[in-house]
This record gives sequence, C-alpha cells and structure tokens, in this order.
Amino acid sequence: MRGGHPRRTPAAETRRRLVRRALTSVGPGDGAGDGGGGGDDRDETSRLWHVTLSVSGKPAPLSEVRRGLEQLAHDHPFLLTSRYADDHAEIRYWEEARDLHDAAAVALRLWGEHRSSAQLPPWEIVGLEVIDRATYHQRVAEGYGLPPAHPVGVHPY
Repeated sequence: MRGGHPRRTPAAETRRRLVRRALTSVGPGDGAGDGGGGGDDRDETSRLWHVTLSVSGKPAPLSEVRRGLEQLAHDHPFLLTSRYADDHAEIRYWEEARDLHDAAAVALRLWGEHRSSAQLPPWEIVGLEVIDRATYHQRVAEGYGLPPAHPVGVHPY
C-alpha cells in the first residue's frame, strides 16, 4: 500500500519498519522461562546502540554537504553529531534495536535511503562501528572518543 501514506518520510518509514521488525522478531515464548537456544532472544528487549557511520567519495561543495547532513539530522531524530569535509563525513547517533545485527542493518541503509530526500553526496559507506551503551560510556570514561561536552549538530572537521 505505497500510495496510502504519501507524506511519510524515508526516516519515518525506516523507523516504522524497524519497530515492526523488532515486534515481530521476538517470539511469544513458550512460558517455560528457560528455553534452550532461542531463550535469550525472547528475554531481550530493544537496547540503545551507539553508531558511527563513515562515508567517503568524490569532493562536493561544503555548503551542499552541510545542508544534506542538516536535512539528515532533521529526518533522523536520533542523530547526535556529524563531522564533514568536502570528500568524507562521519555520523554518530544512537539507534534503538533488538540487537547489534538490527542496529547495523539500519545503519548500513541510512545513507542510501536518505541520499535522495536529504540530497546527500553519492558517497559510499567506508566504515561502521556499532557498540552498546555500556561500551560507549566506558570509552568516554577512559578518555577515548568524542568527549561528552562535544556540541551536538553538524560540524566541519
């Protein structure tokens, strides 16, 4: 039913699919409480994952890269920060997903699904890191990664 919701943004559509997939991927359980093999999946609910997506390609005007990343931030409400140059960018954000596989799958589709709507450069994904919340906070506490005071938003390198 594609024509039923003409105002749905690509970000909203991605969220809708993720929520639907997360709800349908968790089995109802057999009531035993200690099922072997798949029991862990039944007990696991959505978690937060910190995603760093790196993209790169032919140089583009900085103003167009910035505008595209700002539109992506508008379309993807959990965008934390973006850094960019004329030939590469890094996007960091939080993703809610059942597991790392789901978070990575959404991240790998993010750039391509928003390329047209946000008018992003035709760059390719060259790096992806997905870590759980505890690992992210451990790294920040140890002094690795972006400090918590780093401003949220779209910034040049």
